[in-house]
Amino acid sequence: MPSVIRFAAPAIALVLTAGCVPPSGGGEVASGKGMTSFASEADLEAFLKSRRQAAERVTTVDVQEMAVEEAAAPPTVAPPPPVAQSSVPAPEEGDSEQITNTQEQGVDEGGIVKNHGDHLVVLRRGRLFTLKTGGDVLAPVDSIDAFPPNDRNPDDTWYDEMLVAGDMVVVIGYSYGNGATEVSRFDIARTGELAYRDTHYLRSADYYSSRNYASRLIGQRLIMYAPLPMYGSNWREFVPAMAPRPANGEVASDFTPIAQPGDLYAPAPVLGDEEIGVSVLHTVTDCDLSKKEFTCETNGVFGGWGRNFYVSPDAVYVWTGPDGRYDEANASWLYRLPLDGSAPQSITVAGNPVDQFSFRQDGADGVLNVVVRAQGGGDAMWRPEVSSGDVALLRLPLSRFGDGSEKAPQDDYRDLPSVTGYNFQNRYVGGHLLYAGENPREPGVQSVLFAVPLKGGETERVALPHGVSRLDVIGRDGIAIGQDEKGGLGFSAIALAADGSARREDTYILPSAGEGENRSQAFFYRPSDATGDSGTLGLPVMLQRPDPRPASGNGGPPPVVSVTPPGSTPVPPPPPPPPYGGTKYLGSGSAILFLDRKSRKFSPAGQLEAYLQRQPDDGCQASCVDWYGNARPIFLGDRVFALLGYELVEGRRDPSGRIVERRRVDFTPRIVPARGSQ
Repeated sequence: MPSVIRFAAPAIALVLTAGCVPPSGGGEVASGKGMTSFASEADLEAFLKSRRQAAERVTTVDVQEMAVEEAAAPPTVAPPPPVAQSSVPAPEEGDSEQITNTQEQGVDEGGIVKNHGDHLVVLRRGRLFTLKTGGDVLAPVDSIDAFPPNDRNPDDTWYDEMLVAGDMVVVIGYSYGNGATEVSRFDIARTGELAYRDTHYLRSADYYSSRNYASRLIGQRLIMYAPLPMYGSNWREFVPAMAPRPANGEVASDFTPIAQPGDLYAPAPVLGDEEIGVSVLHTVTDCDLSKKEFTCETNGVFGGWGRNFYVSPDAVYVWTGPDGRYDEANASWLYRLPLDGSAPQSITVAGNPVDQFSFRQDGADGVLNVVVRAQGGGDAMWRPEVSSGDVALLRLPLSRFGDGSEKAPQDDYRDLPSVTGYNFQNRYVGGHLLYAGENPREPGVQSVLFAVPLKGGETERVALPHGVSRLDVIGRDGIAIGQDEKGGLGFSAIALAADGSARREDTYILPSAGEGENRSQAFFYRPSDATGDSGTLGLPVMLQRPDPRPASGNGGPPPVVSVTPPGSTPVPPPPPPPPYGGTKYLGSGSAILFLDRKSRKFSPAGQLEAYLQRQPDDGCQASCVDWYGNARPIFLGDRVFALLGYELVEGRRDPSGRIVERRRVDFTPRIVPARGSQ
């Protein structure tokens, strides 16, 4: 996406420049007015022909994208997590409780652990596992391959995300062999047994993001984002299409389009200017999981490779721009795809969001908030970690969306203080936006967090004794987490008042530690009162310390339940853990840290640590890198757990109130193939 924030003395001005449709009427658009889809195959083919010709004329080098690709190796930084779903009161016992952090209440995100009644469901290294937690039990129940039976090439697919809808587990992966998003459905019994149901392939390019999730679940509706490069001369070769799994386990080939020209949209500026290059169809697919057959509907909008997408309870937003050079000569387009089936809408915009947390729809106010920077490459791969430039807040009334011929007026943008550092963090907390840059705290350099009242007022500068690698929500306040200059991990509560003021309320420093996960779902806060001023948080951390197992003569370790099959050779005890280090992008958490918060003040609540400090030989056949991490704090009813790789540790409160280990289960497959593989 292009950079369109320009300097203007004495302040920053956001200006839409060449290549954009001139504004009219201050940018007001009648509510409900949407884009027009293509009326026929002939109209779509003519459009695609002109776009291919425009693409051939684009010879400038996208220097920013090159820089992003060079920075593809994950830096030692972490992204922010979303609005804590944990503030929702716990459901009645036996229901499937929400146990992971989500950006929007009621919009679940694909992850690595979910709850199903009395069981936890875990997706790890190409397998699904169920573990019983109900009835004061902690025991493994079942496992099954996440890939289809008889799959001849399971290692060409990465199994990234998992959702639970009723008595169905849905696993989302990207299959390089099929060039498609792979969707497999499994039935889960109330007793925890798993059974494979079916697999379908949805044509797609790689959707992976270091911060975002490709799938969402709203009730029984599975929502998936997928980019589709416009390769080939026939529109049927790149539009959304679906194929069932071939019975012989070979590569899927029988793709049937699930989109027609009438499902595809482009904004007025693109339709009216053949010089604007677009090479990617950004698709949102909606599948009804309540039906026995796997049926889906889809919409597609045209744009370039850079993209951000965000899912609210009633719409999906896609921000993208044209192909070509990232400079002030290009504008971007913000699409709104309503989930009620009405026509997608668009508006011409400026700047570049960093990730999905740059967005928040305020339904009561009828406004979409978007944080933008001058330069950014969207949220694909590792691009969110390398945004740069000026900062502004776009508060866009939803009524402005239309056919894309209008642009967001200058008055909708609010200039904000700039930040240093490549790793930009942003999070909406109540009536505030919090943001910061720079991951580590450098000696002699003051870390600063900015708190912006959304409805106006002065931006507050909040000094911190540590850097910021994560922002999240704790009740009505925010929390900033990051390294200090001595190698400790800092947690600072940011108290936010109704009058718009903000201050650092309290800070806790964990010495010789770092974050063990970068994913938003790795953080969880469980409030214990209505305001959230009191509660307990959990976060995976990397520790520099010796083997956590008790020494001989001190009672030995707590009981360990293993799923090692009868007659097999037990795995010997693991060696001592490595020193603190590694990267939190691939799951390096060696413990879950718990902090209590009482009346807005932190106190240490204990840690639950891993015994298995190195990956055991589990006979992994697919998805053998923990791209989405492998550690999560879990609050389930009045119980607390730590998922640490193949270990699930249950904690309890000792007489002093600290969380200590009660028991654990090791569910490593131990090389024996999971049921479902042949």
